[in-house]
Amino acid sequence: MKHVTKQHLGIAGAGLVGRVLALKLLAQGHRVTLFEKDSDESENAAARVAAGMLAPFAELETAESDIFDLGQRSIQIWPGLLEQLGIPDALQQAGSVITAHPADMAELERFMAQLRAKAKSPDAESIQALDPNALQRLEPDLSHHSRGFFLPSEGQVNAQRFMDRSRSYLREHPEVIWHTHAEVTDLKDGCIHVGSNPFAFDWAFDTRGLGAKTDVTDLRGVRGEVFWLDAPDVKLTRPVRLMHPRYRIYIVPRPSAETPHRYVIGATEIESEDMSPMSVRSSLELLSAAYSLHPGFGEARIVNSLTNCRPALDDNLPSIRHEPRITRINGLYRHGYLLTPAVVEQALMESGFATADAA
Repeated sequence: MKHVTKQHLGIAGAGLVGRVLALKLLAQGHRVTLFEKDSDESENAAARVAAGMLAPFAELETAESDIFDLGQRSIQIWPGLLEQLGIPDALQQAGSVITAHPADMAELERFMAQLRAKAKSPDAESIQALDPNALQRLEPDLSHHSRGFFLPSEGQVNAQRFMDRSRSYLREHPEVIWHTHAEVTDLKDGCIHVGSNPFAFDWAFDTRGLGAKTDVTDLRGVRGEVFWLDAPDVKLTRPVRLMHPRYRIYIVPRPSAETPHRYVIGATEIESEDMSPMSVRSSLELLSAAYSLHPGFGEARIVNSLTNCRPALDDNLPSIRHEPRITRINGLYRHGYLLTPAVVEQALMESGFATADAA
């Protein structure tokens, strides 16, 4: 990495993008000031609700190839970020499984054909078809499914652990100032305004997500919904996607010492900025699909149901926009954990703050 003169940098928004950005800037020796409209727990951030999946292949069905390439790069960057925080085990990269019920097997075949057509070789060659025996060896609790596919390079980041540890790390760092309950009203020429109070920086970054709608006029919210379930009768070891004609359900193991049987269940993607509790329809679809994947979910306990809105632009692609001494990063859509490290890296390079890290 080239030598970078130490600067004082402001970050408006302390969600996932803001925290990853702060970590990268601190690693370069800069000073950082964060502004967050909520508490430092970021309890309303979409990053707290997310399953943290790193699934670039699975997104190829509906996403551009740029999403795949950025996702692959992020998977290379995440280990260093989590090592910086002292939680390297918050990354699981044991691959993911995609399967379907017999009636939906044609849907699964169509999905995988699209993935292979869009993925570059040798990436496509890493996809492994699973017959019943291979599926049972990989995930014994899926033995009643006849077929599936294994994507060995995919994985997940424990979103809640990342958010909790990054909070304490940034709070304890001597080169960080964190203003909470400080809603940013304007960014201009390196200056972040909170109400009538201006804060001047060498450079400022806007990572407010939907909070930046007054400045990013083509921004919209896309609602996502998840359940947290405790299911002692289910023993899945890696993320599983269940194909369905109407939705793509994902089930992500999220064990800890206190909750060894915790799973995050999600699928919904609703064009709405409604932050109200989950609807009956969404609840029935998610829970019924989970039960159909494994009957052990029938006796699971619902720990939490969560909703949030992800920031998206018209093309559903991330955006990096530069103004005098301002860089705005937004529009990560449903790909927050998959894309953030690579998008932040790109934004820093374009702004003159960094060169690409070694893979």
